[in-house]
Amino acid sequence: MNTFHKEERLCSRKYLDLLFKNGSSFLLYPFRISYLFVPEAAAFPAQIVINVAKKRYKRAVDRNLLKRRTREVYRLHKQEFLYQHLAQPDRQLLLAVQFVGKQKYAFPFLEKKLCAALKKLTTSLEDVQGS
Repeated sequence: MNTFHKEERLCSRKYLDLLFKNGSSFLLYPFRISYLFVPEAAAFPAQIVINVAKKRYKRAVDRNLLKRRTREVYRLHKQEFLYQHLAQPDRQLLLAVQFVGKQKYAFPFLEKKLCAALKKLTTSLEDVQGS
């Protein structure tokens, strides 16, 4: 299941506002992860938005490169680190991955850091679900 469908992208303005106003977040450099559960049944257990700040990277080429690399890491590792921990069909996870690093990093570094961030996310989700 190493695919990334359109339905997995978070595009809804309503959900984006809800995520950034009411969601929880943590920083694991070079990523800031924001997340929120919404009570909605969907085809995929999570929707994600990937963001790279225009203020830090003026050129669209650089922003797109970082977004492509981040999206590819997520596509490859979402099943093992995220989806197997989201087994509730009546809830959906909204997820924002913001790149806050100061330089362009190679793919292996981004892969290591995003996998660590997804592991931290699943442990915090298990704490929330256990409570």
